[in-house]
Amino acid sequence: MNVRKSVAALSIAALGAFSVAVFSANEKKDVKAIEAAASGSWRSNDEKARDVYRHPVDALSFWGLKPGMTILEVQPGGGWWTNILAPYARATHGEFYATAPNVSNPAASEGAKKAREGYLNKFSDASIYGKVNLVDWGKNAAPLPADKFDFVLVAREIHNWIHGGSADADLANLFAATKPGGILAIEEHRAKATQDPSTYNGYVPEAYMIQIAEKAGFKLAGKSEIMANAKDTADHPFGVWTLPPVRQSSDGGKPVDPSFDRAKYDAIGESDRMTLKFVKPKK
Repeated sequence: MNVRKSVAALSIAALGAFSVAVFSANEKKDVKAIEAAASGSWRSNDEKARDVYRHPVDALSFWGLKPGMTILEVQPGGGWWTNILAPYARATHGEFYATAPNVSNPAASEGAKKAREGYLNKFSDASIYGKVNLVDWGKNAAPLPADKFDFVLVAREIHNWIHGGSADADLANLFAATKPGGILAIEEHRAKATQDPSTYNGYVPEAYMIQIAEKAGFKLAGKSEIMANAKDTADHPFGVWTLPPVRQSSDGGKPVDPSFDRAKYDAIGESDRMTLKFVKPKK
């Protein structure tokens, strides 16, 4: 991927008062390390096919990922970002952490236990991923360690926090866990500006996302159109899950509807997303 693309993505319209970045020689070297992690043979063809929408090299460069950082990925799911971040941390002498379901809670489900174990097994090859450290997350979990992380990534999860009523508490937890001067990187489906934030369709209004992050104490340091998709109208019959990669075609829990016309939704591709960078002010 071209470093210039990352710079071009930070248009004046997208950044508002923020200036366009200029990469120094050292920063270009940092981008090379990100490129090496993103091009790794351990990433499947299906994962790499999504790079056209998520632009991992450009996004991580914009967010400010640097060698030697202590990285936290929040609710990593299947580990699309883990497959880049963990090898990057190993190669650059950093540390990688991910949140996992709190299975010390007696009420933890078997599904939560299997998810935690499955994630660890998937990323167990230390020659590729180094040490993948887990920290508890979720109901009844202890707070994250204070002032621990240089770089915290939350990708396409905050809409669920808002819906579940935990967004303020979760962001406060992340703020306390981020080092002063550290980065909160946000990838989130972008709603129409007029959407009520309480609407649960997978999309979040960008102004509201900025509002709740700053309420937690973070300060907006930049925003980019790296993951923008002008084709996405954000008003689909099954919310953002109508689009790839989920491609939902019926109400939740029901079988695939063979009569549902997928063509126009597949033509849109993945969702229009905000790419936001926040920092924790230094003390």
